[in-house]
Amino acid sequence: MNPFSADLLQGKVVLITGGATGLGRAMGEKFLSLGAQVAIASRREEVLKKASEEMSAEGRTVFYKACDVRDPAQVAALVEAVESHFGHVDVLVNNAAGNFISPTERLSPRAVDAVLNIVLHGTFYTTLEVGKRWIAQGHGGTMLNIVTSYASTGSGFVVPSAAAKAGVLALTRSLAVEWARHGIRQVAIAPGPFPTEGAFSRLSPTPEFEQRMLERIPQGRVGDPEELANLAAYLISDFAAYINGEVITIDGGEWLQGAGEFNDLLNVTDEQWNVLAELTRKGK
Repeated sequence: MNPFSADLLQGKVVLITGGATGLGRAMGEKFLSLGAQVAIASRREEVLKKASEEMSAEGRTVFYKACDVRDPAQVAALVEAVESHFGHVDVLVNNAAGNFISPTERLSPRAVDAVLNIVLHGTFYTTLEVGKRWIAQGHGGTMLNIVTSYASTGSGFVVPSAAAKAGVLALTRSLAVEWARHGIRQVAIAPGPFPTEGAFSRLSPTPEFEQRMLERIPQGRVGDPEELANLAAYLISDFAAYINGEVITIDGGEWLQGAGEFNDLLNVTDEQWNVLAELTRKGK
């Protein structure tokens, strides 16, 4: 069931980083169904090509370009390509991310950078590239950042992600004030557990962990990607034009039951961490 009119996003050009899989793809498919033109980006061109072909059914064309958001030059080339193809960009969805569970003392600087460079730096680079163009063009727009329910509370065992997502949340709130005069609006979604293949292989690698996660959620279930996509569609639509600098949590009440999504991993033994680390490596 679609709660929106079919032309809710008619005429809007939406660029989604991390748009070929998981929540990024779910959002892209929803936006397409509501009349938007969509461009997707990620690091793997073969995955992008396949997603674009599948999403482009029924007369809809999805533009794609490989881009590593950790590289500002690639980000600039991405935005230039999307503007050349569609003529402009109306909405940026910063969705590209990386995360895995680990005791913090086990992390190397390289492991920390692997998360911060994608989540914080990548979001910043893309935001700057699009924002500077909009300001120069006198073109307003909406930026939707996908953060997490522990961006505000923090969480053990995903500390690089918590720090990076907290930075993205601060970026959202800061630019909501600074760039509003340019007609640029900032919004964020903080998802709790949503089952996507990439995330769950690193964050819930065993049935026992998945069951423990469910027990933390008052509603007793994980989220459906379409639920998040519906929220995203509303937030980037003109009906949400007066929402600026706000983050909306969608997690079934999980964060209210206990802050820090992964704090209960304190009970995991060193031996179990070794097994989980091996499972995480195999999931990459």
